[in-house]
Amino acid sequence: MVAPLYTTASGLLFHAGKILVVTVGLPARGKTHISRALERYLRWAGIKTQVISLGDYRRKVIGGAQKLPPDYFTLGEKSPETMALRKSVADGCEQIIWNFFDSGGQVVIYDANNGTREARQKLAEKFDKAGIHVIMMESVCDNVKVIERNIRSVKISSPDYKGWNPDKAVEDYWGRIRDHEKYYEPVEETTWPFIRIINVGEKIMVNDIRGYVQSRIVFFLMNIHNRYRRIYFARSGQSLIEHSYKADSDLSPSGWEYAERLKEFVMARRKKSVVEKPGSSRRLVVWTSARRRSHHTAWPFLTADVAKDVKVVEKPQMSEINPGVWDGLAPDQVKKYYPDEWERFVKDPYAYRAPRAESYHDLCVRLEPILVELEREQEDLLIIGHASVIRCLLAYLIGLPASEIPAIEVARGDLLEVVPTSYGVHSQAFHFWDGPGRNFGDEPGEPGKDENNFYENYAEDTKGKRKIGYESEN
Repeated sequence: MVAPLYTTASGLLFHAGKILVVTVGLPARGKTHISRALERYLRWAGIKTQVISLGDYRRKVIGGAQKLPPDYFTLGEKSPETMALRKSVADGCEQIIWNFFDSGGQVVIYDANNGTREARQKLAEKFDKAGIHVIMMESVCDNVKVIERNIRSVKISSPDYKGWNPDKAVEDYWGRIRDHEKYYEPVEETTWPFIRIINVGEKIMVNDIRGYVQSRIVFFLMNIHNRYRRIYFARSGQSLIEHSYKADSDLSPSGWEYAERLKEFVMARRKKSVVEKPGSSRRLVVWTSARRRSHHTAWPFLTADVAKDVKVVEKPQMSEINPGVWDGLAPDQVKKYYPDEWERFVKDPYAYRAPRAESYHDLCVRLEPILVELEREQEDLLIIGHASVIRCLLAYLIGLPASEIPAIEVARGDLLEVVPTSYGVHSQAFHFWDGPGRNFGDEPGEPGKDENNFYENYAEDTKGKRKIGYESEN
């Protein structure tokens, strides 16, 4: 199990040493998507990781394709000027890799085509001499539909094709691919450990992979895909007994109304997304915890009008954080009865564990199987859960450091939408509920707002914490 960890003095975890993952593959084979997803996972594991993209570096220092010589993207004979330009870009990118390792980084994912055996060998030998483990990660794709989808969804939206007609951009990129195919050499050499990913997760082959971190890399890559999908997050409805972990009470009347409104809003949002992106119709999978207020909030999705397009699954690992002896206590009570514990809690809210409780770190460890299943899921996904759980999952997807997990706002009545892409994630939030249970700390019996509180039982109010992109929609 892994989760965001403390870094050691050296910054290197698991005694794995430094690792350079060299991507290999023709254009539009999903290398960037795979690289970014792997970076997100390794950072979550507490490993200092960075994707260094040759294309991104070239666009930063030189500009888009419009500013390049005509023969820049063709292989074979080139003008001396083009050769010098390509060498300066490659050398500059390589220096960034060295700088990252020298500053305490542990894993670099070098996102480039690296399509010839000679170029790969020269690069690998340089870093191998410095004691850095080198892994070749080849992405192979023979599915034309997947390649076309990659081109249209990612490549033609890059700065290289700014202002181009989309069809002309696709045609130009296909020409770039055909030129690379003439000189491309698949990874057949066994000099270095390698991972071959076929059709972005359909099949995977490995050679000479050793050690914990390398094995975790392979494990993660076995569970990814690059299909377009949307991931939604929503709090469960108000319960009859709020702020009690032990009670596990059912929904209040307002909670049931909230559940109905959530269903209506999610289905309307999905219908709108199909209009925005034609041909993107997918089934909706709903995950809940095994707690009553969570899985009962999903019951409206089982009604006859939507059940045929929805699958509801309970995930016991998604139960809220356990507050231990603080269960049911308001902030002032905690400060009064456990003053020393409270001080330690405020200093390190992510890692602190109250007596007989879970810390956020403990919760992250518990949620790792959920993260892997989240990566595997190819349908649209709605997670109806508890604030503490949603914070951890959002931090993983968006790439927030562990220290920021407790500060993410997850207010009841907001639907958070996350769309994973090759260059990160797009996130926005929609407000749909203002009824009882939204919890701003001004309702009778509410414990009130305290910015240092976030244990599930007395931190239902998350107003004032970090928001994840907002839009108003009612």
